[in-house]
Amino acid sequence: MFTGIVTDIGEIVSFTPVAQGQLHRLRIACRYDQTTIADGASIASNGVCLTVVASGVAGGKTWYDVDAAAETLALTTAKHWKVGTRLNLERALKIGDELGGHIVAGHADGIATLVSREDLPDMARFELSTTRELARFIATKGSITLDGVSLTVNTVRDVTFSVLIIPHTLSVTTIGGWKAGDEVNIEVDLMARYAARLTEMTA
Repeated sequence: MFTGIVTDIGEIVSFTPVAQGQLHRLRIACRYDQTTIADGASIASNGVCLTVVASGVAGGKTWYDVDAAAETLALTTAKHWKVGTRLNLERALKIGDELGGHIVAGHADGIATLVSREDLPDMARFELSTTRELARFIATKGSITLDGVSLTVNTVRDVTFSVLIIPHTLSVTTIGGWKAGDEVNIEVDLMARYAARLTEMTA
């Protein structure tokens, strides 16, 4: 489990197909203390939970390896990742940690496309669109996770929705570089999904 509060921005330094192309081995450079990264640990990368298979230090910088399966590459923005891609990182929640965002599983539900960006004096407003299947779980003032960042939905209209981003979030995540046409990973609020399922079963 995660909270959607980004703790570092990593960068892909190698991207290698393995297992006859069914897996891709990614090496991600970051600022985490390598001694605290255990093999088998979960680290969310742009909202996608990936398992550490190795880690080390090179050139004074920590790196860790993860494997991305074919399904992950097909259903998320990982299909666009390459060497040099910057990723929002979050380590798995520990018992006793502050829940600063909302409960996030790290299982991206799909992709949202950035429709427009409006830079305002004290923040930026982004409008995005997604599939009708996912849009039904998105509500005004509800929680949404975009590229691993916990955000509050500002407005909703059919399959489009908007979020307002404060300067701090723009500076400590990759959101500052978003532009119209970009695709981002989306994870809908777990509570909204459970509520919808309960409604379906009791209807």
